[in-house]
Order: sequence, then C-alpha cells, then structure tokens
Amino acid sequence: MNYKYLLIFPLVASLLSISCKERQTAPEADTRPNILWITIEDWSPDLSCYGTKGIHTPNVDQLAAEGVRYENAFTTAPVCSASRSAMMTGYHQNYINAHQHRTKDKHPLPYGIKPIPKLMEEAGYYTTLMSHKVDVNFLPDTREELFMDTKDWTGRQPGQPFFARITFAGTHRAWKRDSIRPIPTKDVEIPPYYADTEFIRRDWANGLEQMQLVDREVGEILDRLKEENLEDNTVVFFIADHGRCHIRGKQFLYDGGIHVPLIVKYPGHTTPGGVNSELVSAIDVPATVLDIAGVELGQPLHGRSLFEKDGEPRKYIFAARDKMDETHDAMRAIRSKEYKLIQNLMPERPYLQYNWYKEQSYPALAEMNVLYLKGQLNKAQSAFFAPTKPEIELYDLKNDPYELNNLSEDPDYAEIKDQLLQELEAWRTHVIKDQGVSKEFAAVDVFPEKNPMATVDQWVEENEANYDFEVNGWPSWYPTRTLEEWEIARKKWEPYVFREPTSSLPRPKINVPKAKK
Repeated sequence: MNYKYLLIFPLVASLLSISCKERQTAPEADTRPNILWITIEDWSPDLSCYGTKGIHTPNVDQLAAEGVRYENAFTTAPVCSASRSAMMTGYHQNYINAHQHRTKDKHPLPYGIKPIPKLMEEAGYYTTLMSHKVDVNFLPDTREELFMDTKDWTGRQPGQPFFARITFAGTHRAWKRDSIRPIPTKDVEIPPYYADTEFIRRDWANGLEQMQLVDREVGEILDRLKEENLEDNTVVFFIADHGRCHIRGKQFLYDGGIHVPLIVKYPGHTTPGGVNSELVSAIDVPATVLDIAGVELGQPLHGRSLFEKDGEPRKYIFAARDKMDETHDAMRAIRSKEYKLIQNLMPERPYLQYNWYKEQSYPALAEMNVLYLKGQLNKAQSAFFAPTKPEIELYDLKNDPYELNNLSEDPDYAEIKDQLLQELEAWRTHVIKDQGVSKEFAAVDVFPEKNPMATVDQWVEENEANYDFEVNGWPSWYPTRTLEEWEIARKKWEPYVFREPTSSLPRPKINVPKAKK
C-alpha cells in the first residue's frame, strides 16, 4: 500500500471542500446594465430628429434611431439648479425646498431623501460624474460628496455596473459657431413671438450651430461605449436640463422653457426607432434609473419609471418657476396634451424685469426691446414686453402651439380653466407643499417707485450697500433701459452676432460687471 497517497488524500479533500464552499458563497455576477445619463444645457427639442429646420445632429439622431424618442417630455423648472435638484432626487424642487435658483443658504434634503447617486452607490453601482456641473440647491452639493468618482467609470471593480452622468454645457450661452457646417439664416424657422429680423435669425442659427458642436461630443461618448464593448449592456438617457435660452424660453413656463428632448436607449427593452407621445416628466428619469437598478424606496418618488407596465398614461405635467438669481417672480403651470394653464403669483411684475444674466447674454433681447420701444412689434410679439402679467394664462395647444392667445377670460373655456385650476391647486397643496409668495420676497414698499437712472443695471450697481438684494431681489422697474441704452447694447451685439464661423471675437460686455455681485 502506498502510504504517500494516504497522506496526500486528506489535504486534497480539504482543498476540494474549501473550493466547493467558495463556489457556493461567491456572489453571482451582477448582470444589471450600466447606465449613462447625458444632459445638455438650456435646450428644447431643437434637433433634426425632432424635425427642427436647419440643424444637423446625426449622433443624437442615431441614438433616437436605436432607442425611443419622447415627444412630450417636460422639465419641472425652467432653470438649471432647480431642475437639476429635482432630477438629482426624483422629487419636485419646491417639495425639497430647492426651488430658488442660486440659493445662498442651502440645507440638507428633508424627509430622509437621498440623492440618486447615493442610492445607486448603496445598490452596488459605481457612480461617477464625468463633467464639472452639479448645480443643486441642497447639501451636499459637490461632485466629490455626491459621486464616488469624478473622472469616469474605469475605477470600478470587475463586473461592477456603473452609473455615469455627464453634462455637455456648450448650448449654455455664450455659443460658438460651427466652422464645419455653418447654418444660413434662410434655413431656420423663427417662432412668431419673435420679430423676424436678420439679427434674430442669425442669433437663432448660431444657437443651432452650437448644438451641432455638442452633437459631436455626444457622438464621442457613444463611440466610447462601442470601443469598450459596453454598448449592448448600457442604458443611455439623453435629456436637457430645461428649455432653450431665448427670451421667451428659459426662466418661463411656456413650452419654450420646459419642453425638452428625451431619448432613451435600453438594449433589449426599447424598440429601435420608437416614438412615445405620452406626457412624461424629467423626474421620470431618476425613477427609471432606480427601477432598472432594482432599488426600492420606502416612499414613492414624484416621478415614475418610463418602463412602468401597469400605470395609466399621465394626464398632466406640472412645473414651477421661482427666484432666478435676484430676479424675484413666481409662476406655476399645469399642462395636458391639449391645454396649458399658467398661474402668475406675482402678476404685478413684468415678464422681462431686470435680470443681469439675460441682459448680458441674449442679443435678441436688445433687438426686441428696441423694436418694442419704437412701437414696431405686432400684438403677439409685444405681449411679452407688457409692464404687468395676467393672473391666469390659458392656452389651447392644439390650435395655438406657440401659446399666443390667452383664453383665460373666454367663457367657452371657463370649464377647462376651472378644472385645471383645481388640479393645479391640489398639486400645490398636497404634492409640493407650496410656500407661495411672502411680503419680503415680493419686496413690498422696499424700493423707490421709479428708477432714477438710465438702466436698472446701473442703479443696482450703485445701491448694493443700501439694499439686501439677496432677501428682496432686484427692483422690478420696467423698462429696464431707456431706448437709447438698448440701442447702445444692440450696437455692441451686432458684430458678435454676425461674426464669421471661424471668428474668435469675444462676447461684448453689456452690463456693469459689479452689478451681478
């Protein structure tokens, strides 16, 4: 008998036993898909796959051809920090007290709510923010606090799925021109609420050219998925944080401010080339992300998964606008497929009260103000330049997609108006716990009755030490500049707007820099 084998056998048996135990206790491979969430800034569905004239966005178009394109997607706020706060949590920004743009005194999230990347990290995902911008109105608010990595997904463990967010910021003004494919002004379509001048056409076309540049950046990140063999197991979301940065877009609750592109590619789950016409909200994206990751929460989100199978189609979407920098205003909106109702909580204020950012960033604002003060705008174009707002605005979207004809006083629409107001009031009361407008926020009896200077900008700069603009906002005097001052501004803008595609001409300085502080 060979005793050598008898001595070895217990050792082999022991090793086999250990090996079997390891196989029995080793975790199963994580087959959940990776998630790539692409955000662009300040952009409506002005893409070639949505039928926009003049623009060519082949990479986003290809993503839509491989996934599903949502025709009726809306953000919850028409400005970045409020909208992003909602998308970072899945709750309306007012509910989490994150609705005031450029909040100075930020607080942690209430009600035990956790940011989406933290929930994904707890669920075993490797979380990364691959760009600079976070821009939320709550704490924590830094990349390092919210995400595990601030570079990309390469730091994850073998087999670990990633949750990656990236923002392409080019479509936020100022815009670069596209020297590869410049867009002639004759190829673009201008909404009827803007004067159809060559100046406005060129500014509009410049924005479309910038989106073409962003489209190439989107193509690069999608190509990387292919190169790393990640394409077939990665869900891709493509969305804007809010609507286009034009006069009647960003900061307002018309569709130009809240209607956004949304494209989702989920291999094996979305039908290539699909088109969805149901009403969806931007806060449905975080709900979908958690659904895909299998994360269950103790309390329901305000959004819901885009892949929810048992839910009824959404009847309404809701949106809110509050403080924009130190421009104080408050608006609420409810929208169905057929109608939009906007409730202006501060109707005494003009739409275009002073806002440092917009006067410094929007060339068409100078062009339109000059035309308005000269009496050269038609009724539809001049309505937005009125010194006050109606308390209620009601639009028949099928017959009036540009939201020009306010039907709030039309007796034929009285029943629709009442129904929408009831639904909006219920949302304000029971969902977002709306704080409304305080006397302090409205700056009642705070400022002089009239502006003694040629521009509000100049007055704000010279009176910084005399008023608390963070508490009371800027004064709402209107117009914000004299005709002469608007003509000066327009003259400064003209060479920049009409610069050549290869030009490096800097954006002109319109406002007093100190006033922004």
